[in-house]
Amino acid sequence: MNSNYETVIGLEVHAELKTATKIFCSCSTAFGAEPNTQVCPICSGFPGMLPVLNKKAVEIAIKAGLALNCEIAALCKFDRKNYFYPDLPKAYQISQYDLPICKNGYLEIDLEGEKKRVGITRAHMEEDAGKLVHQGNITSTPFSLVDLNRSGTPLLEIVSEPDMRSAQEARAYLEKLRSILLFAGASDCKMQEGSLRCDANVSVRPWGQKELGIRTEIKNLNSFRALERAIEYEAQRQIEAIEDGEAIIQETRTWDEEKQITRGMRSKEEAHDYRYFPDPDLPPLKIEREWVEQLKADLPELPDQAQQRLMEQYGLPPYDAAILTLTPEFLEYFDQCLSLYNDAKQVSNWMMGELSKYLNQYDIEIHDCKIKPVALTRLLTLIDEGTISGKMAKDVFAEMFATGKEPDVVVKEKGMVQISDESTLLKMIDGIIEANPGVVEDYRKGKEKAFGFFVGQVMKATKGQANPAVVNSLLKERLKSE
Repeated sequence: MNSNYETVIGLEVHAELKTATKIFCSCSTAFGAEPNTQVCPICSGFPGMLPVLNKKAVEIAIKAGLALNCEIAALCKFDRKNYFYPDLPKAYQISQYDLPICKNGYLEIDLEGEKKRVGITRAHMEEDAGKLVHQGNITSTPFSLVDLNRSGTPLLEIVSEPDMRSAQEARAYLEKLRSILLFAGASDCKMQEGSLRCDANVSVRPWGQKELGIRTEIKNLNSFRALERAIEYEAQRQIEAIEDGEAIIQETRTWDEEKQITRGMRSKEEAHDYRYFPDPDLPPLKIEREWVEQLKADLPELPDQAQQRLMEQYGLPPYDAAILTLTPEFLEYFDQCLSLYNDAKQVSNWMMGELSKYLNQYDIEIHDCKIKPVALTRLLTLIDEGTISGKMAKDVFAEMFATGKEPDVVVKEKGMVQISDESTLLKMIDGIIEANPGVVEDYRKGKEKAFGFFVGQVMKATKGQANPAVVNSLLKERLKSE
């Protein structure tokens, strides 16, 4: 990236609110149904149909706003956002414009030990549009199909201030936002299912310039990696254009995952292009302060609070605490382990290491993992007891993950009990020392690699089942006494 320019980033995130039914009708919001089977005259835009606001959606929006340190409006209203698109059957979207339900919030990100506050301009409620199913790439598809199952699903659009200065900061913001929404119970945030979608507004300016540059909006980024790469590409594209004397056009762009580039889609609309006006079918919404206070009192432990608890209660470093609080399910798994086993750092290491590795490798959520907390802590106990080594435990863990078998069963089936009996190990050690006098001489001359050779020979002879600590101790005694 050219060091003469500063990147300025703001994100608009659409989170599907965790309700059983849509925002203005009783159609199901369940994911995965056959196309156009979860629709009715209201969400499919039949003339004359009247919307009825889902109270649960309002409740969840307030909770999300509180979790994001927002002011909750005493009075908000719904507006019609007018535009024409094939997946918008009414030719307008019910949204909120000048009186949103939440505003003036913030969240804090931590990037390489440096904390930064990112402002949240507003978080407003709106209905989702339908979905276009493209036959191939969006820029080259010969035709698209319309599925209205998603039409009318309640959304919270969370608009950040342009406070981020790198793709890495934007990713950290989105990860933190996802974590907060999950802990607050506001959304399931499944990006692969479209319940968390992100648009990135990107501009560049010379260092020291206060005025913002011309921005472009990259639509519908559906993964953290796509967000990061799209921003990096777009910022570099704009810098190169400016350096070549070209003008940046304010436009909407899409991310081409296959070619790893952004592509222009259409000119960027301004607010007046949407011709907002209050929806005549929905009266203004008055929100009682008592209701807000009750919802605030009912908020569960949020990520920042959980991180602080893990550091204070268990002495975990900030990095561990941040990873363990990415999702409420991951934190719950850790807490359950600690109710059975009292070494927090050991549990943390295994959860961030082997457990995360296999969950990512097989794309499995932790609640679907076959290794339950009681099984993991039993495995750690077997290490502590000297029954198996740490290296052997990783092999046992792999078998447990694949089959769901208990650690004791796997150890017994594979004959993986660690050899700690000193008399058994001494016979092997004496034989190896006697067979390698030259290496003994090297060790006594100060060559440390020689000691490693003997350890390796013992581990080879026992097929990796010798207790490393016992082997090291016995070898040092024997080589000293020779």
